[in-house]
Amino acid sequence: MSTTKKGLSLLFDRPREPIYKSRANKTVFSIPPEYIVNHFQPLLPHFGDDYNEEFIPIRRITIPPLGEILELQRDENFSLFIPKHRRIAGKFIDIFLAMANLDELLAVAVYAWDRVNPYLFNYALSVAILHRPDTQDFDLPPFIETFPDKYLDAKVFAKVREEMTVVPDGSRIPIKMPKDYTASDLEVEHRLAYFREDLGINLHHWHWHLVYPIEAAREVVAKNRRGELFYYMHQQIIARYNYERLCNKLERVTRLNDWTKEIEEGYFPKLDSLVAGRSWPGRFANQKIRDLNREVDQIKQDVEDLKRWSDRIYAAIHQGSVTDASGGTISLTENEGIDILGNMVESSILSPNRTFYGDLHNMGHVFISYIHDPDHRHLESFGVMGDLATAMRDPVFYRWHSYIDDIFQEYKATLPRYSENQLNYSGITVSNIEVQSEGSPNNTFNTFWQQSDVDLSRGMDFQPRGSVFVRFTHLQHQPFTYKITVNNQANGSRQGTCRIFLAPKNDEKGNPWLFRDQKTMFIELDKFTVNLKQGQNTINRASNQSSVTIPFERTFRNLDLNRPQGGEALAQFNFCGCGWPAHMLIPKGTPEGFASQLFVMISNYEDDKIDQKTDGVCNDAGSYCGIKDKLYPDRRSMGYPFDRMPRTGVDTLEQFLTPNMRVQDVTIKFSDRTVRPKQRN
Repeated sequence: MSTTKKGLSLLFDRPREPIYKSRANKTVFSIPPEYIVNHFQPLLPHFGDDYNEEFIPIRRITIPPLGEILELQRDENFSLFIPKHRRIAGKFIDIFLAMANLDELLAVAVYAWDRVNPYLFNYALSVAILHRPDTQDFDLPPFIETFPDKYLDAKVFAKVREEMTVVPDGSRIPIKMPKDYTASDLEVEHRLAYFREDLGINLHHWHWHLVYPIEAAREVVAKNRRGELFYYMHQQIIARYNYERLCNKLERVTRLNDWTKEIEEGYFPKLDSLVAGRSWPGRFANQKIRDLNREVDQIKQDVEDLKRWSDRIYAAIHQGSVTDASGGTISLTENEGIDILGNMVESSILSPNRTFYGDLHNMGHVFISYIHDPDHRHLESFGVMGDLATAMRDPVFYRWHSYIDDIFQEYKATLPRYSENQLNYSGITVSNIEVQSEGSPNNTFNTFWQQSDVDLSRGMDFQPRGSVFVRFTHLQHQPFTYKITVNNQANGSRQGTCRIFLAPKNDEKGNPWLFRDQKTMFIELDKFTVNLKQGQNTINRASNQSSVTIPFERTFRNLDLNRPQGGEALAQFNFCGCGWPAHMLIPKGTPEGFASQLFVMISNYEDDKIDQKTDGVCNDAGSYCGIKDKLYPDRRSMGYPFDRMPRTGVDTLEQFLTPNMRVQDVTIKFSDRTVRPKQRN
């Protein structure tokens, strides 16, 4: 690693410590004095004298004016949902992207370190590194390592600090994080805490939005099918959450579509913001969102604005077109309409008319996150719904996104239904499906608890150096293999796309689904290309090959242990942080076995393929994250074949099937046991 890139890597270490302090391995920046903030300059000569280690020289350049970026105080929380914060983040990203080379990038970053809000700094630099051509081989650490306070119980930090202060490096034991720490069983929503508060799921949400920022230079934001991917990734989150609710004997989530009613569920996150020096506010039960008037955030917004924007979006759906900023008309076509709508609803800078269609999704988060202090009279900051890294912890996230998804489903209902010919693959028949798992009956998924360790030392400011681990408990499943039998009766060999989905067999009342309801409950498990010779073919596919997930080692990456060596693998490493965590691929199930249906379809590859090379390690989580610098790896609509209303006469899944599809009844069996880590005591 070059000296400059090593310097960049140190900017993800100890985010609140002054820039002139020794970094990891006693490395010190050699900084032009004028880069140091005034009140630290008298101290500068005294640092570096005691170290016989590496100095990283910082080039003296003309620093671009930071201006509005400095208006966010260093001890405030930062939210990409707040328009002002989003705007200054976009400006800061553009400054980093505009630097001519890595030396200039490092120089402006070092200058900004002690001047800019640490959360804002980390976000903007992370996005820039993901998108600069000269930093594609840079190792971006997991966000939890730099800011563990956004993910872990506040009580844990007192124990971690004690361990780091008293116990020397190498002798420290992992600090156990309780599995249930935000509520008791009196709160029924707490049954889903293992999902909502899962570290991997929350890291996925954060990293997805790093790859797909809302605001920055257009070439950074305008990725292939970005708006459609916003729809599909969040739709799958809601489907997965509803699946987990049914496993826990709860009804599907209720849309938050009446903003005059009280929100029944409360949530108290038990998190501290180490940057702001305050606890994250709780959200009491039975509160209503109210008009916002927060001068400090430059927000003055009425709840009625949400209704107005929503009405205009629904009107555009029913008209089949949107009005752009110049007064022209853009058709919501069968293939591109969902992409336009996704950018409009979110809304990103790609929205065709942000002034008219508003900022529905983002401002919904803001209204909810300020429900406890809408006019700043109590000087409170936003709650967890205001931060991409924490929003998925709150039950109301799923109520809000269920409403957002309903907008997209309204649009999907206007599209032509898939005909049998559009679904079938002539000559191809799926004749059998089996799920095989060692030591288990066929067609059974097995889930259990597992404990894992994550190193927090990078984010423990002003503490002695050395590793310190927190041990947390998460859902896990036993590895399994799909065995799929496919008959090719066509003339010659064929290529197909194997699409695998899973859904509950019955609704919350125990009744068989109507297809129009079940179709939004299917969660994608895998998608891959298959070569089919004439006659019978047997396809074996391991669960760890899923196109949806990334393995545990990439969700919680140790940059020293798991860093790939050279070439394309290294260049793709950062993007690979985006993906659904592999340990959450299969829903929890129940001890008696939760009845589910496994759906397999072989579609015609000629209708699916995108002509591009997808070599490298980052095409394995393409379903939810796309592929770096490539087109989305499937020409079909995301969620196909369940993304539209069924053809006439189809009321059940069985009626929907064509010969190239098959459904297998399966069960998900949960065992309330805990598997401990092998590598540490």
